Amino acid sequence: MDLFSQKFMQIDSAYPHGETRSGGLLMAAVTPVRRLPGGRPCWEAGAMEIHAVTGDITRRSVDAVVNAANSSLLGGGGVDGAIHRAAGPELLEACRALRAGDYRDGLAVGQAAVTGGFALPARWVIHTVGPNRHAGQTDPRLLAAAFRNSLDAAVSLGAASVAFPAISAGVYGWDAGTVAEIAVRTARDHPGTGIDTVEFVLFNDAMTRIFSSALAAAD
Repeated sequence: MDLFSQKFMQIDSAYPHGETRSGGLLMAAVTPVRRLPGGRPCWEAGAMEIHAVTGDITRRSVDAVVNAANSSLLGGGGVDGAIHRAAGPELLEACRALRAGDYRDGLAVGQAAVTGGFALPARWVIHTVGPNRHAGQTDPRLLAAAFRNSLDAAVSLGAASVAFPAISAGVYGWDAGTVAEIAVRTARDHPGTGIDTVEFVLFNDAMTRIFSSALAAAD
């Protein structure tokens, strides 16, 4: 299938690599933390750089941005609403097409689906649903699956750069430090074939410090 000619795609598996392969998670070759200008820590996992920045994810010049969507795929508050506003009405139309097709019951927690980026600088939007602690979704594997399946989607698209928000760290009630640790570990451990850069784009400096601490602590 020529994914570049498709308007959207589906990533189905909640746990695509498995937690017990060869006794543990599939590991990428990781080099020690180095520092970016300004002192921000940056992991290098094989050829992949992983770093945290404060900024507006809708303005990032990357191949794909990850949307912290809700199961309806029809927009919402926070990052979800910001991405829909910045991408324009075509994004909602594409999401409605997803709902009319493979996602009649919505997008399940941990899964990812792809649309075009439309008016965004990014070529694609990878929509994923993080777990909601207030709804009893407290299994950290679900949160890891949201990050991992989004990276799988990026690989399938041929995306070289991906920007993530802090999935589930807002109104879904997950502790920001826990989200940062899971996000960094999942990105670090992902094979990431073809991905050069993973950015965690955070809305304020306090959140960026939490993610930077998780990067610095990763070993």
